[in-house]
Amino acid sequence: MGYGIKVRIKGPRACFTRPEMHVERTSYDVITPSAARGVLEAVYWKPAIRWVIDRIEVLNPIVFDTIRRNEVASKASYRSAKKVYDTGAGAIGIDVTADRQQRNTLYLKDVDYVVDAHFELVPEKVGETDTEAKHYNIALRRLRSGQCFNQPYLGCREFPADVSLIEEDSIPRSFYEVEETHDLGFMLYDLDYASGKDPIPQFYRAVMHRGIIDVASARSEVVS
Repeated sequence: MGYGIKVRIKGPRACFTRPEMHVERTSYDVITPSAARGVLEAVYWKPAIRWVIDRIEVLNPIVFDTIRRNEVASKASYRSAKKVYDTGAGAIGIDVTADRQQRNTLYLKDVDYVVDAHFELVPEKVGETDTEAKHYNIALRRLRSGQCFNQPYLGCREFPADVSLIEEDSIPRSFYEVEETHDLGFMLYDLDYASGKDPIPQFYRAVMHRGIIDVASARSEVVS
C-alpha cells in the first residue's frame, strides 16, 4: 500500500454495462472496479504487476441519458477467417446491411471520479529487475506525461476517458458529500479467470458514504 496512486478519471459519456442486460446496454450508476482497473492498465501494465482498486469517489451527480446506435448482430469468426486464409476461397466480411440492428444504450453523462489504487507484484511473473519502486516510478511518469498503451475508455471504446494524476489536494467536492449513505446495490467487481475456462463474474455491494465507495473494505464480501 506504500505504492498507491490517486487519479482523476472523467469524460462526457460512460457506460458500465450491467451483465444481466443482454440486448439493450444499461449502465451501472458509477464506474466499476474492473473498469477503473482497465483504465489504469491502459496507462501502464506489465505482466509483473496487478492493479487493485481501493476507493472510488463520485464527484458529479449521477445522470443518465439514452442513445440509439446501429450495430451488427454478429462478429467475424476467427475459424472462418482462418479457413478462408488457408484455402483461398470464401468470404470473411459481414454484410452490415443484412446484419444491422438498432439498439438503445442507457449511459451516464459527464462522469468524474477520483480513484485510489495500488499495484501488487505477481510472484510467478516477477523478474530479477522487477521492483515495486521501478514500476511505481514508471506509472507516475506515464501519468504525468499523459502516456498510455491504448486509449483509456469508460466502459465502451467510443467513450474515451481523460486520466490525470492527482498529487495535490485540489479535488472538487463531491456532489454527494452531504449524503450520509447511498446504497447502489450489487455491482460487478471483476471477472475471475482462475478456473482457466469461462470467466466467473464477481459482485460486491457498492455503498457510497458522502460520495465515497470504500472498495477495499467491501472486497472481503465479494460473491460469485
